[in-house]
Amino acid sequence: MTDSLHLRDRHRAIIEALVREHLPDVEVWAYGSRVNGRSHEGSDLDLILRGPGLRKIPRDRIADFADALRESTIPFLVEARDWARVPERFHRQIEREHIVIIATGDSSE
Repeated sequence: MTDSLHLRDRHRAIIEALVREHLPDVEVWAYGSRVNGRSHEGSDLDLILRGPGLRKIPRDRIADFADALRESTIPFLVEARDWARVPERFHRQIEREHIVIIATGDSSE
């Protein structure tokens, strides 16, 4: 896990508020270029959504969250993917290099 995220505080606050509204029981990790230091101001933000017990999150809840992100004032693309639907070969890579945006006690392995 790394400890620096290339994300303005105001954008992080918007993401956190939208998660609390649409996915209150979900742990959220950031990964990709905004975590590994290879991003620029317009880079997308990759999020992995870890549902309770690491079970699949209903698609309609993820769609509602994605719609809210698109309608927000965040000026770059935010890609949110369900941990349970991402191919397992990506799990270890994400686990090595991520930052926890929102932690819950329910989604640990």
